[in-house]
Amino acid sequence: MRPAERTAKYKRIVLKLSGEALQGKLGFGIDPEVLDDFAQQIKEVKNLGVQITVVVGGGNIFRGLSTAKATGMERATADYMGMLATAINGLALQDVLERLGVSTRVQTAIEIAKVAEPYIRRRAIRHLEKGRVVIFVGGIGSPFFTTDTTAALRAMEIGADVVLKATNVDGIYTDDPAVNRQAKKFKTLSFSEVIKKDLKVMDATAVSLCRTSNIPIVVFDLHQPGNIKRVVCGEAVGTKVVSQ
Repeated sequence: MRPAERTAKYKRIVLKLSGEALQGKLGFGIDPEVLDDFAQQIKEVKNLGVQITVVVGGGNIFRGLSTAKATGMERATADYMGMLATAINGLALQDVLERLGVSTRVQTAIEIAKVAEPYIRRRAIRHLEKGRVVIFVGGIGSPFFTTDTTAALRAMEIGADVVLKATNVDGIYTDDPAVNRQAKKFKTLSFSEVIKKDLKVMDATAVSLCRTSNIPIVVFDLHQPGNIKRVVCGEAVGTKVVSQ
């Protein structure tokens, strides 16, 4: 007998990819093997009929806040440079997806007319309805906001069912598991607990936005092959943050 096909629990998702995830073991820039693996996972989920948007960070190329603190650079300038870094990552991801046969659009919150179309909410939704993957770059177009906040805001705007936060760890812990081996993993948390405990999963603004719109957040390890599909199909992967 053929194995039963898995069905998706979520129909429209926002996948948040950090820039650091794209660098793999290189320590900087984009690891082609990692990028290809991410694209393959996205294609696999799209084949389930899921409408996918991706918000990419730029920390593998430039980190605005840390650079501003270390060098004295004006924070707004550093953040704009970080927004441009997200565009580089978004274009790289688009290229790999298109080569896999996945129709893709890059939408930017800052004007880069030669390489990406401007972010327009209704156009983004129309792309999703036509089966395209939409990659959001440029943050929200303003400094002092993280790409976590971008993911939460876009999720609200397009009516996403969930925000998937792909990280280098397999969920949310009581402490950094790389430093503290006694750290314990949470299976589920409420939005209020995340904010009260000051758990560094997403910034407080992003968590508050998701709480306001009752959009769950799932934090999981992206480097485990097939994890995006498992999360989308409702398997108990990572840590889920919900209203309680």
